[in-house]
Order: sequence, then C-alpha cells, then structure tokens
Amino acid sequence: MKAAPEAQRRLLDLQTVDTTIAQLQHRRRQLPEHAQIARAQAERAALGERITAVKTRVFDLEQEQAKAEADLVPVRQRRERDQQRVSDGSITDGKQLRALVDEIDHLGRRIGDLEDAQLDIMERLEAAQAELAELTARRASGDDALRALLGARDAQLAELDAELAQASAERATIAATLPADLLAAYTRTAERSGGTGAALLKAGRCGGCQLQLNTADLERHRAAAPDEVLRCEECNRILVRTPESGL
Repeated sequence: MKAAPEAQRRLLDLQTVDTTIAQLQHRRRQLPEHAQIARAQAERAALGERITAVKTRVFDLEQEQAKAEADLVPVRQRRERDQQRVSDGSITDGKQLRALVDEIDHLGRRIGDLEDAQLDIMERLEAAQAELAELTARRASGDDALRALLGARDAQLAELDAELAQASAERATIAATLPADLLAAYTRTAERSGGTGAALLKAGRCGGCQLQLNTADLERHRAAAPDEVLRCEECNRILVRTPESGL
C-alpha cells in the first residue's frame, strides 16, 4: 500500500486521539461510583425485604394484641357481674355462693393469664416497631447516600462525555484528511491489535510492540520509498516514519 508521507504521519495524530478516546471510555466504565451505586442498590433491596418482613410481623402482632384485648373484655365483664352478685347479697344459698366465689377466683386467674399473654405481645410488638423504625431510618439514610452517589456519577459522566465528544470531533476531522484505503487499513489493524493501529518507528524500534527491528528489516525499511506503508514484522502495526526515525 502507498500513501503520502504526510498522510502516514497523520496516522499518529489519529492514534493519539483514538488512545485518548479509549482511555476516556475506560474511565467512564470504571468510575468507582458504578460499584458503589451497585452495592448501595443491593443493600437497599435487602433492607426493603427486611422492612417488608418486619412490617408483616408488626401487623400480625397488632392483630394478636387486638384479639388479646378482645378476649379480656368478656372475662372481666363476667367477673364484674359475679362480683356484683356476691357484693349485693342477692345470693343467699351458701353452696351457690361458694360456687360463685370459686368462679370469681378462676376468672381472676384467667384474667391474669390473658394479661400476661397481652404483655408478652405488647413487648414483642414494641420490639418489632423499634426494629421497623431503625430499618426505615437506615433506608432513608442510604437513599440520601445513594442520591449523592448518583449525582457524583452523573456529573463525572457528563464531564467525560463532553471530553469524548470533543475527542470524537477531533478524530473525525483528522480521519477526513486521510485516504480511504489507509484509514481502512489502520482501522482493521487497530481492531486486531488492541486499539493501536499505527506506531512510530524510532531508533529501530516499533512503538507498538516495543520490539527492536532486526537488521534485515531495518535495511528493507530504509530502502522503501517514502510513500510505502510499512508494517512491523512482529505485531503487523503500521510503522510511521518521521524525521526522528533515523531512516
């Protein structure tokens, strides 16, 4: 392939811009905020599951508490009625009176058991409500941190995108000055060589693979016409000669 020496040297400018674009794209992908946001979102999801579970437990305990209170009402009312009958002297039969007193004692024990159960439910409900409040506060705090991370990420992405747009415009300007076949050869080589399609030949060394050319290759390159497009025998990148190349 042949191309004017000036066009070949512009490949180095294109390579510089392409390297800058690749670096910007890498920085865009590797922003630390990406991983931090992913962790924060995972933690938020886990907190959400815990909050849902605790909310369910709170609801169930509230239902238990309501039932316990409802269970106490008729027992207390019955004991009050029995106590009233004993106190007002309406029961004159001794056997009936003793039975009534025994029932009052039994109802008292029953009330005690129900109140103990109610107290246990209340304590568990208070613990569940405290846990729910703590988890909800943690999620709110995490949401604030997540919003800050998203804002920081978006600000950096906007800055990097602006730099990418500028570099892409510069690349388009340079690419427009290159012969189509030279640009295509450079592009194919860059795709196969990790993004580097052209490298400076200097002091007998390829600027792409950094290997020293052997004597035979150097002599062949020295004998090549200025418009001949050279290739590195090791990495196949386009070798660009400049006055500093020493050829």
